[in-house]
Amino acid sequence: MSGHEGHGGTSVGFLSPAVVALVLAGYLVLALGRRREPRGWSRRRVASVVAGAGLLIVAMLPPVATFAERDFRGHMLQHLLVGMVAPTALVLGAPLTLLLRSLPTTGRRRVARLLHSRPARVLADPWLALVLNVGGMAALYFTPLYGLVASGRVPHHLVHLHFVLAGYLFAWAIAGPDPAPRRPSVRTRLVVLGVAITAHAAMAQLMYAGFLVGVRVPAAELRGAAEIMYYGGDIAELLLALALLSTWRPAPRTARRRTAPAAT
Repeated sequence: MSGHEGHGGTSVGFLSPAVVALVLAGYLVLALGRRREPRGWSRRRVASVVAGAGLLIVAMLPPVATFAERDFRGHMLQHLLVGMVAPTALVLGAPLTLLLRSLPTTGRRRVARLLHSRPARVLADPWLALVLNVGGMAALYFTPLYGLVASGRVPHHLVHLHFVLAGYLFAWAIAGPDPAPRRPSVRTRLVVLGVAITAHAAMAQLMYAGFLVGVRVPAAELRGAAEIMYYGGDIAELLLALALLSTWRPAPRTARRRTAPAAT
């Protein structure tokens, strides 16, 4: 029996294809409601959310889920989709902005207060998002947690839920088009993203070398999974970097000259 058997399969509970489809349907209803407005709603954002939700559903259903049950490479592919690619696509759909535009004035004020609350400010810190994202992966593969998940002592859908939420939080903190409290500069967020890329690469190299806890799979599967983490993670983080750079709006030269101190 492989060390990952029982870890795949269709997720249930808070993260399941039915729940994802229901959330997607809610987004589409709100987006259609904005079509009557002069500004409308971006089709690219709709396409991004549809792609993200579709990737989540694909990751939780056969053949990907079946592949994840039988092969550690499938397990890594599933986690790459659930924890990195799909959350980034969902974030780029700007669901919070859509919600704010769809709510009445009272509802918008409540959401705004929530965004400026202390817990929201803490969660919006990209360094915390980095710890939750990379730390969750490190805990899964370099502690006994993976063995507990594979044995069924920790439901795997809870692990998937963590990866989705941590991945979404990280993408939102780094490059989300939605409003966020006290968002750091683009340079700071690029530094955080660079640390994430380095950490993922280091974990992939450790995995390739076999330095894992509780993972007992054939060496070929282990090396293949490490390559998926290494190259797939690079692609996902490159897309996130491009999304971040697309939001970079350097101050005009005239404005910089106006704010510059006078020469003495």
